[in-house]
Amino acid sequence: MLVEQDAAGVDRARAAVSRSLDRALRGGALDRPGAERLLGAIRFSDRVESLADRTLVVEAVAENEALKIDVFARLDAVVEDPDALLVSNTSAIPIIKLAMATSRPQNVVGVHFFNPVPVMALVEIVPTLVSGPAAERRAVEFAADLLGKTTIRSPDRAGFVVNALLVPYLLSAVRMLESGFASAEDIDTGMVLGCGHPMGPLGLIDLIGLDTTAAVAESMYAEFKEPLYAPSPMLAQMVAAGRLGRKSGRGFFTYA
Repeated sequence: MLVEQDAAGVDRARAAVSRSLDRALRGGALDRPGAERLLGAIRFSDRVESLADRTLVVEAVAENEALKIDVFARLDAVVEDPDALLVSNTSAIPIIKLAMATSRPQNVVGVHFFNPVPVMALVEIVPTLVSGPAAERRAVEFAADLLGKTTIRSPDRAGFVVNALLVPYLLSAVRMLESGFASAEDIDTGMVLGCGHPMGPLGLIDLIGLDTTAAVAESMYAEFKEPLYAPSPMLAQMVAAGRLGRKSGRGFFTYA
């Protein structure tokens, strides 16, 4: 059951799933009957009440703390099974803040996927101070046994394991560009060909989304007060200008 915020969102979600299945067909990962079976197994809705009978719900709304807290409060009111697992795909917001918006914080766990989800093998499992061991175990079973992902465990600190290392690197690339030290093309080429990275830091920010990157950085800076986690003026201004990366057609680079 996939729930979007409105009918237009449902149409976009259905189209996105269809495009993903078409890519799998072209790549030979699926045959036509398999793709049709998968699409037929997904129900789409714009009503959160459609989740009432679920035993596991994954929240994946925008990286906005107030919005996510509101979603968890609504899920708590709607999902009927008191033992249902409520998990968040947040990149950096402490899970405990979301858990305490519910009457069942022991059943709230972070399950952080990486983009693009069908390709990336890793999932971070983030239990909170009050998560029950059964909830953590079920989250691992969901990600590892059901979805075939590799899981790592992270403490419930803003940024978790991966972004605590990645975000300062990304922000340092923005500051290097902002200072005029090197061009965007040279920064990314240097990291791809010099360090063997599959993608340069600025291209990666474009893929993640500049707004998402800034939101993750702000969450981390709010918790740790480390200057390395603070979004630079250039990043903030590009977000304000709507240059969000691939999804808007322009970020540090321009996309068709």
